[in-house]
Amino acid sequence: MIVDCAVYRGGARVPGDLDLEQAFEAAGETGDSFVWIGLFEPDAREFDAVVGEFRLPALAVEDALHAHQRPKFELYDEMAFLVVKPAGFTEDDLVELGQVVLFVGHNFVVSVRHGETSALHDVRLRLERQPELLQCGPSAVVYAVLDRVVDDYVVVLERMDDFIDALERSVFSGARESQAPGIYRLKREVVLFQRAAVPLQDAVAALLAGPHATINEGAREYVRDVQDHLARTVDQLAAMDLLLNGVLSANLAEVGIRQNEDMRKISAWVAIVAVPTLIAGVYGMNFESMPELTWKYGYAMALAIMGGCAALLYRSFKHNGWL
Repeated sequence: MIVDCAVYRGGARVPGDLDLEQAFEAAGETGDSFVWIGLFEPDAREFDAVVGEFRLPALAVEDALHAHQRPKFELYDEMAFLVVKPAGFTEDDLVELGQVVLFVGHNFVVSVRHGETSALHDVRLRLERQPELLQCGPSAVVYAVLDRVVDDYVVVLERMDDFIDALERSVFSGARESQAPGIYRLKREVVLFQRAAVPLQDAVAALLAGPHATINEGAREYVRDVQDHLARTVDQLAAMDLLLNGVLSANLAEVGIRQNEDMRKISAWVAIVAVPTLIAGVYGMNFESMPELTWKYGYAMALAIMGGCAALLYRSFKHNGWL
């Protein structure tokens, strides 16, 4: 359940592994130290020990145990509660969302992760290589997590942009098959991605707006930079959604055009076949008094008329672009 538990003092990690009781004691120390406890998909029984030690809010604890929360920021007395949704791709190139929950006090951070896309080990290592940022305390962890999540959003956006380019080329390549299933699938991925990125904008704005101690002045400028990147991500997602609507409309138009072309070709061939059929039908009625019925070359004449009419119609349809 506990992936990592460490004390940071003076911008550096204190050597040694800690259990929960030691971490709680370290969090109670005064000065420039704080504790960061990382957990992965704990159940209620396993999480009880952390809840008891750090007196985490009951409502927030319930949200942390379930991986279906929307991004949000809430304040509980002197403690902040932040939910973010990291994004990545599955092996089938589908957008996958995880969840990271942060309980932030003045001298501790408890992070709860759900899903494979929510790994924070690299975030912790990168933060430990920035002592000047670590001196900001728990605010540094909040910034580092947000920065990683938004950076991953950019990677996902770039890959989705490649998918859209491939769809556009397929739609206008003249291929016979419809691209509607692929377009709809990608639109669904964009909508899923928007559920993670758009609410996070409000959460980050609330994080920066209030006169609380979750983000101190030293880390505030860093979080504002993340907010700017997140705004661009949301704008790109909205543009992608509009572009996919246009691609879908173009695909439907292309399908309609191809169907009209097919119908014209079918109609042209029906007309070409109809004239010989009419002539053959008339001569097949077995009347005695019919033109050239007893002539030696009457049969050849009928075939020549049928072939000539068919050839004339074919040339006409070909000239008009129906064939």
